[in-house]
Amino acid sequence: MVAIEPAPGFAEREVLEVAAIAERNSEHPLAQAVLTAAQQNQITFPEPSFFEYTPGRGVRAGLHGHCILAGNASWLREAGIEVPVQTEAAGTRVLVARDLQWIGSLRIADQVRSEASDAIRDLQQMGIRIELVTGDSARSAQAVAESIRVKNVSSELLPEAKSARIDELMQSGRTVAMIGDGINDAPALSRAHIGVAMGSGTEVAHASANVLLIGNDLRKLVDTLKTARWCRAVIFQNFYGTLIVDASGIVLAAIGLINPLLAAFIHVSSELAFILNSTRLLPRFSRQTAA
Repeated sequence: MVAIEPAPGFAEREVLEVAAIAERNSEHPLAQAVLTAAQQNQITFPEPSFFEYTPGRGVRAGLHGHCILAGNASWLREAGIEVPVQTEAAGTRVLVARDLQWIGSLRIADQVRSEASDAIRDLQQMGIRIELVTGDSARSAQAVAESIRVKNVSSELLPEAKSARIDELMQSGRTVAMIGDGINDAPALSRAHIGVAMGSGTEVAHASANVLLIGNDLRKLVDTLKTARWCRAVIFQNFYGTLIVDASGIVLAAIGLINPLLAAFIHVSSELAFILNSTRLLPRFSRQTAA
């Protein structure tokens, strides 16, 4: 959902149109929300003559000699644009300026995936510590964290700050997996031990990650982790079982309690038992494939 807050002297439709022109070539999720709102209002947004994106800050575009900026307040202030101090509200605010004049803001409400809360709960039950790392405002990030029951939150982070947070966690001895879908997540995805990109994410995020989830359902990640842990448990069962049987056979054969024929029978029987133990994985793999 996009709420339009025009500056004095400007109309909501004009602000949305200018923002859509600036965001037309952007792959950021906020840009997609702006473009969707423009389409719903039957606003046409032509191709800009040039486009630049600064990760974590905003975009710069041009059309018919006009220079358009859309991004956060610090991005506009760095360009010399006077931006009024605005009270913090729920959602993420995108400020829009044209020819070095602020013309309004767009407030985009954060929509939490319907399955996110269940996925986070399952991950926490598996003993995995969850932290929300985002560039959104502290208030917006806290609201999202509360809705998905996450206690650890790092907000208002630029892409390089996200990477620094990943490094900090890794240096503390943790194995870190990063899940993201945007351009701003790409540096952190490449820094983490395991980078996981959502299927609906940007191409940059896909290229930076180690794992690509097909689709957008976070529960797929939970199922994948459960399958991996179950597979590892079966592997260790077979491994230690083989060591115990073979070691016992060697000792018993050495003291003359079993003959070669019995030893061969025990060896073959144990191997069959371990193969049957491995078949317990088949139903789980079948469910994963069907899903």
